[in-house]
Amino acid sequence: MSAAELEIVFATETDRIEHWRHQALERAGYDPESALVLAASHDVDLHEAVNLLERGCSVDLALQILL
Repeated sequence: MSAAELEIVFATETDRIEHWRHQALERAGYDPESALVLAASHDVDLHEAVNLLERGCSVDLALQILL
């Protein structure tokens, strides 16, 4: 596999992961735009983002904490 082919596979895998994260964040209660920002922020722990809402945090406060 060439380096270019490997990069395309990685980008596709990254896209799949971000899509999955986005869906999970929306299911947890984030609005689509906030979920998109968090999904693309690979340093944000998905489980922590979900837990914050489950513990009663507002989306705005959760975003301030996470970002």
